[in-house]
Amino acid sequence: MAAEQMADRGEEQDRTSPTATPSAAAPASPAPEPDPVPPARPLDAIDRDILRILQTDGRASIRSVAERVHVSRANAYARINRLVEDGVIRGFGARVDHERAGQGASAYITLKIVQNSWRTVREQLQALPGATHIALVSGDFDVLLLVHTPDNRALRELVLTRIQSIPEVLSTRTLLVFEETDLGPRPDRPAELA
Repeated sequence: MAAEQMADRGEEQDRTSPTATPSAAAPASPAPEPDPVPPARPLDAIDRDILRILQTDGRASIRSVAERVHVSRANAYARINRLVEDGVIRGFGARVDHERAGQGASAYITLKIVQNSWRTVREQLQALPGATHIALVSGDFDVLLLVHTPDNRALRELVLTRIQSIPEVLSTRTLLVFEETDLGPRPDRPAELA
């Protein structure tokens, strides 16, 4: 299925058209206040080494990390906890081969959205099956979404039925992924996080 056939809608619709602005009769509800983010603490060389190790192997033991960065286990444990508490480490997970996991179709979907609707759109996109990355970006479109689905039929349904039914989405464009390579940190790329 060609990306152009994925029914990009509303390409000509202007964001400032009457249908793209909220009704004057409906009062806007205030956006919820985001959780306060602690100020970023500077990372030293040991913190960066710990991050490199955990990005390469999220299952590395505290003992292994401590030995590799030449600190005590208690120090390594405290540093990792601080990195988690400060939001530097957002979580631990597995890198998945989506095709081998039954997700044979992947696509980047670009979206143009109604101005000031990012939080609403983000919440709806996060609920989509197969959505793995969402970014608010600058340029010719507003949002970049990466999705993995079992096949092209499921991808088409996701775009045409789910995404294009979001009222704040003005248009979409689908870019099929033919092959992808994860460029996560590797020991042979020591300049990362420097």
